[in-house]
Amino acid sequence: MDFTFSEEQQAAVEAARAALSDAAPDGGSLPSPAVGGEPIAEDLDRELWQRLCKSDLTGIALAEEYGGGGQSVLAWALVLREAGRVLARVPLLETGAAALAVQHYGSAELRRRVLPEVAAGRLLLSVAPHGRVAHEPAPDGVTAAPAGDGGWTLDGLQTAVPYAPLVDRVLVPARTPGGGVVLLLVDPRGSGVTTRRQVGTHGEVSGELEFAAAPVERAWQLGEPEEDGAADTWRRVRGLLEVGVAALCLGLGEDVLRRTAAYTSQREQFGHPLATFQAVAVQAADRFIDLRAMAATLWQAAWRMDLELRGEAPSGSALPIEADLATAKIWAAEGVRAVTASAQHLHGGMGADLDNPLHRYHAWAKHLELLLGPAAAYEEELGDVLAKDARRG
Repeated sequence: MDFTFSEEQQAAVEAARAALSDAAPDGGSLPSPAVGGEPIAEDLDRELWQRLCKSDLTGIALAEEYGGGGQSVLAWALVLREAGRVLARVPLLETGAAALAVQHYGSAELRRRVLPEVAAGRLLLSVAPHGRVAHEPAPDGVTAAPAGDGGWTLDGLQTAVPYAPLVDRVLVPARTPGGGVVLLLVDPRGSGVTTRRQVGTHGEVSGELEFAAAPVERAWQLGEPEEDGAADTWRRVRGLLEVGVAALCLGLGEDVLRRTAAYTSQREQFGHPLATFQAVAVQAADRFIDLRAMAATLWQAAWRMDLELRGEAPSGSALPIEADLATAKIWAAEGVRAVTASAQHLHGGMGADLDNPLHRYHAWAKHLELLLGPAAAYEEELGDVLAKDARRG
């Protein structure tokens, strides 16, 4: 079988590399997020966002009728991989996941209202991935009570919402009285919403959203609310986030290994380049294997998400999509941690120098490793999926 990417997908990669060409965190121009606990900057990189927009990358997976690129989740993941290489300070992950949710689950009116603005780069979106604390499921942090006008009233709190103080709308999953989940696009500066600025472990701005009888019109609702404990739509949105996080991890890890290979090839010890020592070569080889596994599981998960959003099933007796998503997130979390740890080890003291960008890669790696949950949580989820499938079979 031919597993190469299509011409359109390769063109998307080339366009992303061109748009991101001067975004790499070299030269120590941005301080370490560990110093002082302050944000890297008070804003995202809006100039970069506009370049991505002009290259038709902010809406690459949106339908052409809305001004998007008409490509797949796989193409979106390829662009995110390039963004991960340079630690792009833009909500490409969050805006892409929320926009795809609107495209597949929003009303025709909501799609016409939101998606052209996203594709044009004028509307920034985020997704609330956590509840009141990072390990709590997002829908458990907020309750949604039906309002008399057909809309909803929100109460509760969600933490660590990426770029929350800077975006225009946040996709909020909330628990309904029936125990299900409703998805709503919420204005973080709207009535009844308090947004408190937070700083992530990677030094970027995020926010805590507190809802106190916050009204949300029905027009901003995605699909119909799911009852009796159902959260299928939210699971698909979370699946998009998992694919996107894995793509960012892969790009970050690939660039870190590239930098490490260059450094160990030039740095000499005892009259020989570090790369010629067997222990160094073995570590680099192990990390290369990690990256190959990260890539294989990522593309499998992205392909399954494409089928899922189209309402199609893979041929044969495939495991549920949750198995592929969990596998990709496990490899992404473990792999990006291992790659950056080895890189810092092989760089020696240079790896801790704030004039070297490696410290920022390490901070981002730790952030992405734990975003949506650590590897251990997904190993438990994968075990549950396998056990359930074995009982069914």
